[in-house]
Amino acid sequence: MSTLTVPEVSAILDRALRSLAGRRDRLRDLDAAVGDGDLGITVDKGAAAIRAALAETPPDTLGALLRTAGAAFAGGNPSTMAALVGTGLLAAAKEVDGERELSPEIAVRIGDAAQRRIAERGKAAPGDKTVLDALAPSVDALREAGEGERLEAMIAAAREGIEATTDQPARRGRAAWVGERGTGHPDPGATAYLLFLEDLLAAVTEGAPR
Repeated sequence: MSTLTVPEVSAILDRALRSLAGRRDRLRDLDAAVGDGDLGITVDKGAAAIRAALAETPPDTLGALLRTAGAAFAGGNPSTMAALVGTGLLAAAKEVDGERELSPEIAVRIGDAAQRRIAERGKAAPGDKTVLDALAPSVDALREAGEGERLEAMIAAAREGIEATTDQPARRGRAAWVGERGTGHPDPGATAYLLFLEDLLAAVTEGAPR
């Protein structure tokens, strides 16, 4: 991942979120196995809300982009996941307020700030079978990756994090209510984040010079 301008980040994000919205049914089914099945709707409507908000008011800084995205996702379809993602993005916005280019180092700062706030808000930690099991290792992978395939490293780390907790019951969130029934199912929120990373990689590849 090279340094990107804010308009470039917005364009990549728009393509990725367009694809992510198409994962609605898969995420609904995953969530229905351990919760109330509303994650597909949350992601679909949240993705659409972000795309619309960024198109209406194109941001000129990373802080503005993340602030707009956080508010839009949180308001797109109110739910626990929407609130967690929204609060994570708003914390990340404060971390990089004023920055006009996205570098790998700034991306790490964004990831660190988001996961700290999500952990605080959700009273969770890696290993509790939440989105943090994909988010935390992916940020660590980005931090440690050299030049080249940073997104690929993040995707691999996120996938490993999800697999590590699939055979245990959830300790936090709505999925924890079903207890042992959740064993054997990947965490839906962590899976949604993994799918976002995959769509992000596809969007970067799609927009790369040929």
